[in-house]
Amino acid sequence: MRNTSFCIFLLFCAFIFHANASQEARLRDFILSNRRRSKFSVKDTEFRVTSSLRTEYSGTDQSALKEADKITSLPGQPEAVDFNQYSGYVTVDENNGRALFYYLAEATHDAAAKSLILWLNGGDATSLFLKCPGCSSVGYGAMIELGPFRIDSDNKTLSRNENSWNKAANVLFLESPTGVGFSYSNTTSDYNKNGDQRTADDTLVFLINWFERFPEYKGRAFYISGESYAGHYVPQLAATILSHNKDTKNKIINLQAILVGNPYLDYYKNIKGQIDYLWSHGVISDEVWVNITKNCKFSPLDGNQCSNAMEAYDSGSIDGYDIYAPICIKEPNGKYYSSRYVLGVDPCSNYYIHAYLNDPRVQKAFHARMTKWSGCTDLHWKDAPVSMMPTIKWLLGHGLPVWLYSGDFDAICPLTATRYSIQDLNLSVVQPWRPWTANKEVGGYVQEYTAGLVLVSVRGSGHQVPYFQPERALILVSAFLKGNLPVYVKE
Repeated sequence: MRNTSFCIFLLFCAFIFHANASQEARLRDFILSNRRRSKFSVKDTEFRVTSSLRTEYSGTDQSALKEADKITSLPGQPEAVDFNQYSGYVTVDENNGRALFYYLAEATHDAAAKSLILWLNGGDATSLFLKCPGCSSVGYGAMIELGPFRIDSDNKTLSRNENSWNKAANVLFLESPTGVGFSYSNTTSDYNKNGDQRTADDTLVFLINWFERFPEYKGRAFYISGESYAGHYVPQLAATILSHNKDTKNKIINLQAILVGNPYLDYYKNIKGQIDYLWSHGVISDEVWVNITKNCKFSPLDGNQCSNAMEAYDSGSIDGYDIYAPICIKEPNGKYYSSRYVLGVDPCSNYYIHAYLNDPRVQKAFHARMTKWSGCTDLHWKDAPVSMMPTIKWLLGHGLPVWLYSGDFDAICPLTATRYSIQDLNLSVVQPWRPWTANKEVGGYVQEYTAGLVLVSVRGSGHQVPYFQPERALILVSAFLKGNLPVYVKE
């Protein structure tokens, strides 16, 4: 049964994107990691913080490095930029030479009084049914989602993002784990040791040392946010920070709450949520849906009948991250264009990011090592819990507010999957499902639960909410930072 169960997941091949041999190998590695480590124990985190990692948390003098990290100007940036920018490396392992790359966009107004929010991008979809970690927070989070600039189609100039999150807070983008984006290690074997556990540990070491470089942020209100596979990163980092604060009684990291968009939370609930989402949005037929739900329990017990049922449809050339969005058409001559015009959405943005961040002038301005930058990296992942809900339950039990939001056009980590995962917490509803307003129309819906859990939907958005619906995303994060549900204004 164990081998049969493993094979099922390899056969979940209703691909939106055609996986190559490298992706298939990555898929196998990732699934094997899920089988090796089915649970995430907060007690394990507490033990690591109080024993084996304590020596890494002492912090080193970083004050001399801050000024060197200040960005004078990014190539092609618009005139009259009214905020400070910094970027560079923070070493998280002196022995191996492991360093993580960051980009800080300070707030446009009153930066000294505003909170700090860390942004972590997740991964990409090797198939419709599997999310793997390894995508760049600078390339995607900063340059096409919530950062202060957007890369223009000429691959050279930047335009202002009028809904950048640094209008509400100081925003810190982190390239994590090692090997993603500009982050690197001088020890080649490090690249084969990535996993959920080490990612959380390295990020804590990064933060401890980053706060030494930027001491003005010590003790200031701090928030963690992200999307997609950050449904793993963010809760595990939060648990690691809380354990660290408890052990050291030195709360330089003043964690207030976490916010995760279209989160990848539970392996089986995500697949079940995807199937129900695709059926309810007309992508698969009634007959296929009935056959899948009849033969699949969405558990390790599923066998060949389930895998056969899952293969019985073709989604066509749609974008799983937004099933209603245009796609990027690439011609044989190398030219590319959007299949249709949608205001604010350019499915070919990935080409602009790669061209811009591989420009030597840009890498120099960012204080990055000269390298061949890649948006997402194939990582050999060593550990990943099947479900993050026990960790989220632990966080809520320790008084940390948890907000989850979902763009409702996303089929990769859909709203239905998040709802199924929340059910495992057995929480009561405090504020029932209601609309919230953005620019005089419904921006989405929100519900509050006991213990500090909030679920928000963002109407008309795909997987990357700050990209597909930037105005609504800014309204949402502004409400989150204030600790208030987004407002509903009745006309």
